[in-house]
Amino acid sequence: MRVIAVGCEYSGVSTLIQSLDDWGRQRGFQHHLDDHFTIPDAFHLSDEEQQAMLTMLPAIKERFQRFQLVYHVRLLHRYRHILLGGFHMEETIYGPRYYYPGKAQEVREYEPDMPDDTILVHLHAQPAVIRQRMATSPHPHQLVPAADVEEILEAFAVETRKSWIRRKISIDTSALTPVELLASFLQLSIPHLHAEDAGIRSLLG
Repeated sequence: MRVIAVGCEYSGVSTLIQSLDDWGRQRGFQHHLDDHFTIPDAFHLSDEEQQAMLTMLPAIKERFQRFQLVYHVRLLHRYRHILLGGFHMEETIYGPRYYYPGKAQEVREYEPDMPDDTILVHLHAQPAVIRQRMATSPHPHQLVPAADVEEILEAFAVETRKSWIRRKISIDTSALTPVELLASFLQLSIPHLHAEDAGIRSLLG
């Protein structure tokens, strides 16, 4: 299963792919998981390294992000089971707004190079729910300001509709627990599974 999960910060992207990774491990499926596309990379970098990444000049941020997108398109082909959080769609939305203002990042060109069985999962929630999550479980380096939530939610909805990836799933996470979110995704993924995912399909019934 190749999955790209996208959505506004606090919509459940990291929760879903981590839950899916755990689900796979328990059933003998090893996923390659990358959820480090939001600057700074809080998963692999020390506090000092994260701060250095935050203070990089905008042009260097844009180049770095572009390079890692190209690299991970390659990984989509290398791994049969791979989970990417945010990835290229996040970049086209967050990049010009928060990393390198005014410099557009057109990432649609990467999609024809992705495997045909890639599944795009768009996660979203009501603006009030996103803001509540911001208040109750703040991220160490929150990117999206509370005032931008509606704009960012709409941007992800638009980019998902425009995406050339054919296999798409949309889930409203407003009232879902992590367990319910995983169950919802697994059920909705069945029609999109590739023939090579027969083992996963058999587990889902």
